[in-house]
Amino acid sequence: MSKTLSFAIRGEFIELIQLLKAMNLAESGGQAKAFVEEGLVKLNGEIETRKRAKLRPGDRVEFQNTTIVME
Repeated sequence: MSKTLSFAIRGEFIELIQLLKAMNLAESGGQAKAFVEEGLVKLNGEIETRKRAKLRPGDRVEFQNTTIVME
């Protein structure tokens, strides 16, 4: 079962690995980097391998049956 969550960005953007940590989807920065490097994270429907990809309002991140919508 998948779920959709929202995340309010404070400032201009948040980096992908920071989002995974902030949403408690990764226990550490190292784990977040590994998830991205392994191609387990999608950004706007495409596999994203840039650990420091800048997420802005309107972006959608998919990981482990969870979709996170940036606001």
